Amino acid sequence: MIMTEPSLPEVVRIAQDLIRFDTSNFGGGDARGEREAAEYVGAYLQELGLDVEYYEPIDRRTNVMARVRGRDPEKSALVVHGHLDVVPAMAEDWTVDPFAGEVRDGMLWGRGAVDMKNMNAMILTAVADILRAGELPERDLVLAFFADEENGGVEGSALAVQHRAHWFDGATEAISEVGGYSISVDDRRAYLLQVGEKALIWIRLVAKGRAGHGSRLHDDNAVTKLAEAVAAIGRTRWPIRLTSTTEALLRGLSELSGRSQDDPDALAAAAGPAEAFLRSSFRTTTNPTALTAGYKHNVIPERAEALIDVRVIPGTEDEVLAELQTIVGDDIEIQTVVRDIGMETPFAGELVEAMVASLNRHDPGVPVIPYLLGAGTDNKALAALGITGYGFAPLRLPADLDFTGMFHGVDERVPVESLVFGQRVLADLLRTY
Repeated sequence: MIMTEPSLPEVVRIAQDLIRFDTSNFGGGDARGEREAAEYVGAYLQELGLDVEYYEPIDRRTNVMARVRGRDPEKSALVVHGHLDVVPAMAEDWTVDPFAGEVRDGMLWGRGAVDMKNMNAMILTAVADILRAGELPERDLVLAFFADEENGGVEGSALAVQHRAHWFDGATEAISEVGGYSISVDDRRAYLLQVGEKALIWIRLVAKGRAGHGSRLHDDNAVTKLAEAVAAIGRTRWPIRLTSTTEALLRGLSELSGRSQDDPDALAAAAGPAEAFLRSSFRTTTNPTALTAGYKHNVIPERAEALIDVRVIPGTEDEVLAELQTIVGDDIEIQTVVRDIGMETPFAGELVEAMVASLNRHDPGVPVIPYLLGAGTDNKALAALGITGYGFAPLRLPADLDFTGMFHGVDERVPVESLVFGQRVLADLLRTY
Protein backbone atom coordinates (compact mmCIF):
# COMPACT_ATOMS: atom_id res chain seq x y z
CA MET A 1 0.00 0.00 0.00
CA ILE A 2 1.31 3.47 -0.89
CA MET A 3 0.23 6.22 1.50
CA THR A 4 -0.82 9.57 0.08
CA GLU A 5 1.13 12.58 1.27
CA PRO A 6 -1.75 14.53 2.92
CA SER A 7 -2.26 11.67 5.38
CA LEU A 8 1.35 11.73 6.55
CA PRO A 9 2.66 13.40 9.72
CA GLU A 10 4.67 16.58 9.18
CA VAL A 11 7.97 14.96 10.19
CA VAL A 12 7.54 12.46 7.35
CA ARG A 13 6.56 15.11 4.80
CA ILE A 14 9.63 17.18 5.69
CA ALA A 15 11.86 14.11 5.39
CA GLN A 16 10.29 13.38 2.00
CA ASP A 17 11.00 16.88 0.78
CA LEU A 18 14.62 16.67 1.91
CA ILE A 19 15.13 13.30 0.23
CA ARG A 20 13.87 14.79 -3.04
CA PHE A 21 16.82 17.18 -3.10
CA ASP A 22 19.61 15.14 -4.72
CA THR A 23 22.53 16.17 -2.53
CA SER A 24 24.79 13.30 -3.58
CA ASN A 25 28.39 13.66 -2.45
CA PHE A 26 30.93 11.64 -4.45
CA GLY A 27 33.85 12.87 -2.34
CA GLY A 28 36.97 14.82 -3.09
CA GLY A 29 34.99 17.96 -3.92
CA ASP A 30 32.73 16.20 -6.44
CA ALA A 31 29.21 16.82 -5.19
CA ARG A 32 25.80 17.98 -6.36
CA GLY A 33 25.79 20.56 -3.57
CA GLU A 34 23.50 21.24 -0.64
CA ARG A 35 22.30 24.75 -1.55
CA GLU A 36 18.65 24.00 -2.37
CA ALA A 37 18.25 21.72 0.65
CA ALA A 38 19.85 24.37 2.88
CA GLU A 39 17.54 27.05 1.52
CA TYR A 40 14.55 24.78 2.20
CA VAL A 41 15.72 24.30 5.80
CA GLY A 42 16.36 28.02 6.15
CA ALA A 43 12.89 28.91 4.88
CA TYR A 44 11.30 26.46 7.33
CA LEU A 45 13.23 27.99 10.23
CA GLN A 46 12.35 31.52 9.13
CA GLU A 47 8.67 30.60 9.15
CA LEU A 48 9.15 29.72 12.81
CA GLY A 49 10.35 33.28 13.41
CA LEU A 50 14.05 32.44 13.64
CA ASP A 51 16.95 34.42 12.18
CA VAL A 52 18.85 32.28 9.72
CA GLU A 53 22.48 32.50 8.61
CA TYR A 54 24.04 30.78 5.62
CA TYR A 55 27.70 29.97 5.04
CA GLU A 56 28.82 28.83 1.60
CA PRO A 57 32.63 28.72 1.60
CA ILE A 58 32.68 26.79 -1.67
CA ASP A 59 30.17 27.17 -4.48
CA ARG A 60 26.95 25.27 -3.66
CA ARG A 61 28.41 23.73 -0.47
CA THR A 62 25.93 25.45 1.82
CA ASN A 63 25.68 25.35 5.61
CA VAL A 64 22.73 26.89 7.48
CA MET A 65 22.28 27.85 11.14
CA ALA A 66 19.69 29.37 13.47
CA ARG A 67 19.74 29.96 17.21
CA VAL A 68 16.68 29.35 19.38
CA ARG A 69 16.68 31.30 22.63
CA GLY A 70 15.98 29.21 25.71
CA ARG A 71 14.19 29.87 28.99
CA ASP A 72 17.39 29.82 31.02
CA PRO A 73 20.16 32.01 29.54
CA GLU A 74 22.51 30.92 32.31
CA LYS A 75 22.68 27.38 30.93
CA SER A 76 25.16 26.48 28.20
CA ALA A 77 23.80 26.14 24.69
CA LEU A 78 23.16 22.77 23.04
CA VAL A 79 24.10 22.24 19.39
CA VAL A 80 21.58 20.11 17.52
CA HIS A 81 23.00 19.37 14.11
CA GLY A 82 22.68 17.32 10.97
CA HIS A 83 24.22 17.07 7.53
CA LEU A 84 22.39 17.70 4.29
CA ASP A 85 24.52 15.64 1.89
CA VAL A 86 24.10 11.95 1.15
CA VAL A 87 26.23 9.27 -0.47
CA PRO A 88 25.33 8.52 -4.11
CA ALA A 89 22.72 5.92 -5.00
CA MET A 90 22.68 3.70 -8.08
CA ALA A 91 19.00 3.86 -9.05
CA GLU A 92 19.11 0.60 -11.01
CA ASP A 93 19.94 -1.29 -7.81
CA TRP A 94 16.97 0.08 -5.86
CA THR A 95 13.39 -1.13 -5.60
CA VAL A 96 12.20 2.51 -5.72
CA ASP A 97 13.56 5.79 -7.07
CA PRO A 98 16.13 6.70 -4.38
CA PHE A 99 15.27 10.40 -4.64
CA ALA A 100 11.47 10.16 -4.80
CA GLY A 101 10.83 10.06 -1.06
CA GLU A 102 8.20 7.38 -1.52
CA VAL A 103 6.21 6.00 1.40
CA ARG A 104 5.36 2.34 0.89
CA ASP A 105 4.03 -0.18 3.40
CA GLY A 106 4.51 2.19 6.29
CA MET A 107 8.13 2.97 5.42
CA LEU A 108 9.76 6.11 4.03
CA TRP A 109 12.17 5.05 1.28
CA GLY A 110 15.04 7.00 -0.23
CA ARG A 111 18.64 8.02 0.03
CA GLY A 112 18.90 9.85 3.33
CA ALA A 113 15.93 8.12 4.99
CA VAL A 114 18.47 6.65 7.44
CA ASP A 115 21.55 8.84 6.92
CA MET A 116 20.40 11.44 7.86
CA LYS A 117 17.52 13.41 6.40
CA ASN A 118 15.29 11.55 8.82
CA MET A 119 17.05 13.21 11.77
CA ASN A 120 17.04 16.60 10.02
CA ALA A 121 13.25 16.37 9.74
CA MET A 122 12.98 15.32 13.37
CA ILE A 123 15.06 18.33 14.46
CA LEU A 124 13.00 20.80 12.43
CA THR A 125 9.62 19.49 13.50
CA ALA A 126 10.58 19.00 17.15
CA VAL A 127 11.61 22.65 17.33
CA ALA A 128 8.45 23.62 15.45
CA ASP A 129 6.31 21.75 18.00
CA ILE A 130 7.88 23.75 20.83
CA LEU A 131 7.73 27.17 19.20
CA ARG A 132 4.24 26.79 17.73
CA ALA A 133 2.97 25.95 21.19
CA GLY A 134 4.29 29.31 22.37
CA GLU A 135 6.97 27.60 24.44
CA LEU A 136 10.75 27.81 24.56
CA PRO A 137 13.39 25.12 24.96
CA GLU A 138 15.07 24.91 28.34
CA ARG A 139 18.34 26.35 27.02
CA ASP A 140 19.62 28.02 23.85
CA LEU A 141 19.70 25.68 20.88
CA VAL A 142 22.13 26.09 18.02
CA LEU A 143 20.51 24.41 15.02
CA ALA A 144 23.17 23.67 12.40
CA PHE A 145 22.86 21.79 9.12
CA PHE A 146 26.21 21.12 7.47
CA ALA A 147 27.51 20.32 4.02
CA ASP A 148 30.01 17.61 3.06
CA GLU A 149 29.80 15.27 6.06
CA GLU A 150 30.04 12.27 3.73
CA ASN A 151 33.47 13.53 2.67
CA GLY A 152 34.70 13.91 6.23
CA GLY A 153 33.25 17.42 6.54
CA VAL A 154 36.30 19.06 4.97
CA GLU A 155 34.12 21.44 2.91
CA GLY A 156 31.40 21.69 5.56
CA SER A 157 31.63 21.48 9.34
CA ALA A 158 35.43 21.80 9.40
CA LEU A 159 35.24 25.17 7.63
CA ALA A 160 32.20 26.30 9.62
CA VAL A 161 34.07 25.65 12.86
CA GLN A 162 37.05 27.66 11.56
CA HIS A 163 35.22 30.60 10.03
CA ARG A 164 31.86 30.71 11.81
CA ALA A 165 32.95 29.76 15.31
CA HIS A 166 30.68 32.48 16.72
CA TRP A 167 27.69 30.38 15.65
CA PHE A 168 28.52 28.08 18.54
CA ASP A 169 29.20 30.66 21.24
CA GLY A 170 28.22 29.38 24.66
CA ALA A 171 27.74 25.79 23.50
CA THR A 172 29.38 22.96 25.41
CA GLU A 173 27.48 19.88 24.14
CA ALA A 174 25.97 18.61 20.90
CA ILE A 175 23.68 15.88 19.63
CA SER A 176 23.42 14.46 16.15
CA GLU A 177 23.07 11.19 14.24
CA VAL A 178 23.71 7.46 14.79
CA GLY A 179 22.51 6.93 18.31
CA GLY A 180 19.31 6.63 20.29
CA TYR A 181 17.87 3.93 18.03
CA SER A 182 16.59 0.59 19.25
CA ILE A 183 17.99 -2.89 18.70
CA SER A 184 16.64 -6.28 19.69
CA VAL A 185 18.84 -8.35 22.00
CA ASP A 186 17.51 -11.92 22.08
CA ASP A 187 13.96 -10.53 21.60
CA ARG A 188 14.40 -7.79 24.22
CA ARG A 189 14.45 -4.18 23.06
CA ALA A 190 17.25 -1.82 24.08
CA TYR A 191 18.47 1.56 22.89
CA LEU A 192 22.03 2.37 21.86
CA LEU A 193 23.34 5.78 22.89
CA GLN A 194 26.45 6.86 21.03
CA VAL A 195 29.12 8.27 23.34
CA GLY A 196 32.17 7.90 21.12
CA GLU A 197 33.49 7.51 17.60
CA LYS A 198 36.42 5.67 16.13
CA ALA A 199 39.09 7.77 14.47
CA LEU A 200 38.86 8.18 10.71
CA ILE A 201 41.85 7.84 8.40
CA TRP A 202 41.30 7.74 4.64
CA ILE A 203 44.45 6.67 2.87
CA ARG A 204 45.57 6.24 -0.72
CA LEU A 205 47.94 3.44 -1.74
CA VAL A 206 50.23 4.33 -4.63
CA ALA A 207 52.16 1.68 -6.55
CA LYS A 208 54.70 2.62 -9.22
CA GLY A 209 56.23 0.44 -11.87
CA ARG A 210 57.55 0.53 -15.41
CA ALA A 211 55.19 1.31 -18.25
CA GLY A 212 55.22 -1.00 -21.23
CA HIS A 213 53.35 -3.00 -23.86
CA GLY A 214 50.73 -5.38 -22.50
CA SER A 215 52.18 -8.29 -24.47
CA ARG A 216 55.60 -8.18 -22.81
CA LEU A 217 57.09 -10.38 -20.14
CA HIS A 218 57.03 -7.72 -17.44
CA ASP A 219 58.33 -7.96 -13.87
CA ASP A 220 57.65 -4.39 -12.67
CA ASN A 221 53.89 -4.03 -13.02
CA ALA A 222 52.28 -1.33 -10.82
CA VAL A 223 48.85 -2.99 -11.06
CA THR A 224 50.21 -6.29 -9.75
CA LYS A 225 51.95 -4.55 -6.86
CA LEU A 226 48.83 -2.64 -5.98
CA ALA A 227 46.60 -5.71 -6.22
CA GLU A 228 48.81 -7.60 -3.80
CA ALA A 229 48.80 -4.69 -1.33
CA VAL A 230 45.03 -4.23 -1.54
CA ALA A 231 44.42 -7.94 -1.03
CA ALA A 232 46.78 -7.99 1.96
CA ILE A 233 44.96 -5.09 3.64
CA GLY A 234 41.50 -6.35 2.74
CA ARG A 235 42.23 -9.77 4.25
CA THR A 236 43.75 -8.43 7.47
CA ARG A 237 41.62 -9.19 10.50
CA TRP A 238 42.55 -6.79 13.27
CA PRO A 239 42.43 -8.03 16.87
CA ILE A 240 39.75 -7.05 19.34
CA ARG A 241 40.78 -4.02 21.39
CA LEU A 242 38.15 -2.96 23.89
CA THR A 243 37.69 0.50 25.38
CA SER A 244 35.71 1.61 28.41
CA THR A 245 32.72 2.21 26.12
CA THR A 246 32.80 -1.15 24.39
CA GLU A 247 33.30 -2.89 27.73
CA ALA A 248 30.14 -1.12 28.98
CA LEU A 249 28.32 -2.17 25.82
CA LEU A 250 29.28 -5.80 26.40
CA ARG A 251 28.09 -5.65 30.00
CA GLY A 252 24.75 -4.33 28.83
CA LEU A 253 24.37 -6.98 26.14
CA SER A 254 25.35 -9.68 28.61
CA GLU A 255 22.77 -8.53 31.16
CA LEU A 256 20.04 -8.57 28.53
CA SER A 257 20.94 -11.87 26.91
CA GLY A 258 22.47 -13.85 29.75
CA ARG A 259 25.44 -14.63 27.49
CA SER A 260 29.06 -14.47 28.55
CA GLN A 261 31.26 -11.43 27.83
CA ASP A 262 34.25 -13.66 27.12
CA ASP A 263 33.63 -13.69 23.35
CA PRO A 264 32.63 -10.16 22.23
CA ASP A 265 31.83 -11.23 18.68
CA ALA A 266 29.53 -14.01 19.84
CA LEU A 267 27.85 -11.64 22.30
CA ALA A 268 27.29 -9.08 19.54
CA ALA A 269 25.39 -11.79 17.64
CA ALA A 270 22.66 -11.46 20.28
CA ALA A 271 21.90 -8.04 18.76
CA GLY A 272 20.58 -9.60 15.56
CA PRO A 273 20.83 -7.31 12.51
CA ALA A 274 22.99 -4.82 14.46
CA GLU A 275 25.72 -7.46 14.95
CA ALA A 276 28.07 -6.27 12.21
CA PHE A 277 27.72 -2.63 13.29
CA LEU A 278 28.69 -3.49 16.87
CA ARG A 279 31.51 -5.87 15.97
CA SER A 280 33.22 -3.09 14.00
CA SER A 281 33.45 -1.07 17.21
CA PHE A 282 35.64 -3.72 18.85
CA ARG A 283 38.57 -3.41 16.45
CA THR A 284 40.26 -1.46 13.68
CA THR A 285 38.77 -1.93 10.20
CA THR A 286 40.58 -1.40 6.89
CA ASN A 287 38.38 -1.71 3.83
CA PRO A 288 39.50 -1.12 0.23
CA THR A 289 36.89 1.03 -1.52
CA ALA A 290 38.26 2.18 -4.89
CA LEU A 291 40.89 1.30 -7.52
CA THR A 292 42.40 3.46 -10.26
CA ALA A 293 44.92 2.23 -12.82
CA GLY A 294 45.60 2.17 -16.53
CA TYR A 295 44.01 3.72 -19.59
CA LYS A 296 44.19 1.07 -22.33
CA HIS A 297 43.92 -2.71 -22.53
CA ASN A 298 47.37 -3.27 -24.01
CA VAL A 299 49.32 -0.66 -22.02
CA ILE A 300 50.90 -1.52 -18.68
CA PRO A 301 50.61 1.69 -16.60
CA GLU A 302 53.41 3.11 -14.54
CA ARG A 303 51.11 4.01 -11.64
CA ALA A 304 48.17 2.40 -9.83
CA GLU A 305 46.19 3.70 -6.86
CA ALA A 306 43.67 2.43 -4.32
CA LEU A 307 41.58 4.06 -1.63
CA ILE A 308 41.30 2.44 1.80
CA ASP A 309 38.78 3.42 4.47
CA VAL A 310 40.55 3.00 7.82
CA ARG A 311 38.68 3.33 11.14
CA VAL A 312 40.73 2.85 14.28
CA ILE A 313 40.22 2.67 18.02
CA PRO A 314 40.82 6.18 19.45
CA GLY A 315 44.46 6.69 20.36
CA THR A 316 45.90 4.00 18.07
CA GLU A 317 46.15 6.03 14.85
CA ASP A 318 49.94 6.15 14.47
CA GLU A 319 50.32 2.53 15.50
CA VAL A 320 47.84 1.41 12.83
CA LEU A 321 49.45 3.49 10.08
CA ALA A 322 52.83 1.97 10.88
CA GLU A 323 51.34 -1.53 10.78
CA LEU A 324 49.68 -0.81 7.42
CA GLN A 325 53.05 0.14 5.95
CA THR A 326 54.44 -3.16 7.19
CA ILE A 327 51.52 -5.03 5.61
CA VAL A 328 51.90 -3.45 2.15
CA GLY A 329 55.71 -3.25 2.12
CA ASP A 330 58.11 -0.45 1.36
CA ASP A 331 57.34 -0.43 -2.38
CA ILE A 332 53.87 0.97 -1.73
CA GLU A 333 53.47 4.61 -0.79
CA ILE A 334 50.75 5.43 1.74
CA GLN A 335 49.25 8.90 1.40
CA THR A 336 46.90 10.25 4.06
CA VAL A 337 43.91 11.90 2.36
CA VAL A 338 41.81 12.69 5.45
CA ARG A 339 42.66 12.14 9.09
CA ASP A 340 40.21 12.95 11.85
CA ILE A 341 40.13 12.38 15.57
CA GLY A 342 38.52 9.62 17.56
CA MET A 343 36.42 10.45 20.60
CA GLU A 344 35.14 8.75 23.72
CA THR A 345 32.97 10.31 26.43
CA PRO A 346 31.79 8.77 29.71
CA PHE A 347 28.24 7.42 29.77
CA ALA A 348 27.39 9.88 32.53
CA GLY A 349 26.43 13.49 33.13
CA GLU A 350 23.28 15.60 32.93
CA LEU A 351 22.79 15.38 29.17
CA VAL A 352 23.20 11.59 29.14
CA GLU A 353 20.74 11.33 32.02
CA ALA A 354 18.30 13.60 30.15
CA MET A 355 18.50 11.56 26.94
CA VAL A 356 17.94 8.31 28.84
CA ALA A 357 15.01 9.88 30.71
CA SER A 358 13.40 11.12 27.50
CA LEU A 359 13.56 7.66 25.98
CA ASN A 360 12.16 6.10 29.13
CA ARG A 361 9.22 8.50 29.21
CA HIS A 362 8.21 7.34 25.74
CA ASP A 363 9.25 3.69 26.01
CA PRO A 364 9.20 2.89 29.74
CA GLY A 365 11.46 0.26 31.22
CA VAL A 366 13.62 -0.28 28.11
CA PRO A 367 17.35 -0.14 28.90
CA VAL A 368 19.75 2.30 27.25
CA ILE A 369 23.29 1.07 26.53
CA PRO A 370 26.35 3.12 25.49
CA TYR A 371 28.27 2.26 22.35
CA LEU A 372 31.21 3.40 20.26
CA LEU A 373 30.34 4.34 16.68
CA GLY A 374 32.50 2.58 14.12
CA ALA A 375 32.07 5.49 11.71
CA GLY A 376 32.13 9.26 12.32
CA THR A 377 29.96 12.36 12.47
CA ASP A 378 30.34 16.14 12.42
CA ASN A 379 30.76 15.97 16.20
CA LYS A 380 34.46 15.55 15.42
CA ALA A 381 34.63 19.08 13.99
CA LEU A 382 32.75 20.58 16.92
CA ALA A 383 35.21 18.94 19.30
CA ALA A 384 37.77 21.51 18.12
CA LEU A 385 35.65 24.12 19.93
CA GLY A 386 35.52 22.05 23.11
CA ILE A 387 31.98 20.83 22.39
CA THR A 388 31.24 17.29 23.55
CA GLY A 389 29.12 15.40 21.04
CA TYR A 390 26.72 12.47 21.31
CA GLY A 391 24.68 10.45 18.84
CA PHE A 392 20.98 10.80 19.64
CA ALA A 393 18.54 10.37 16.76
CA PRO A 394 15.87 8.45 18.70
CA LEU A 395 14.01 5.76 16.77
CA ARG A 396 11.96 2.83 18.03
CA LEU A 397 12.46 0.23 15.31
CA PRO A 398 11.00 -3.18 14.40
CA ALA A 399 13.15 -6.01 15.74
CA ASP A 400 13.69 -7.53 12.29
CA LEU A 401 14.67 -4.33 10.48
CA ASP A 402 18.35 -4.23 9.51
CA PHE A 403 18.55 -0.51 10.23
CA THR A 404 22.32 -0.28 10.63
CA GLY A 405 22.82 -2.24 7.40
CA MET A 406 21.02 0.50 5.46
CA PHE A 407 23.59 3.19 6.20
CA HIS A 408 24.99 3.78 2.68
CA GLY A 409 23.06 0.70 1.55
CA VAL A 410 20.46 -0.10 -1.09
CA ASP A 411 16.72 0.45 -0.41
CA GLU A 412 17.39 2.74 2.54
CA ARG A 413 14.16 3.19 4.50
CA VAL A 414 12.74 3.99 7.93
CA PRO A 415 9.31 3.31 9.44
CA VAL A 416 6.90 6.25 9.50
CA GLU A 417 5.95 5.48 13.09
CA SER A 418 9.64 5.53 14.07
CA LEU A 419 9.99 9.08 12.77
CA VAL A 420 6.95 10.18 14.76
CA PHE A 421 8.39 8.52 17.87
CA GLY A 422 11.75 10.20 17.33
CA GLN A 423 10.23 13.64 16.89
CA ARG A 424 8.33 13.29 20.16
CA VAL A 425 11.35 12.09 22.12
CA LEU A 426 13.56 14.81 20.70
CA ALA A 427 11.00 17.54 21.45
CA ASP A 428 10.73 16.15 24.99
CA LEU A 429 14.49 16.38 25.44
CA LEU A 430 14.72 19.94 24.08
CA ARG A 431 11.87 21.10 26.32
CA THR A 432 13.38 19.67 29.47
CA TYR A 433 17.18 19.68 29.26
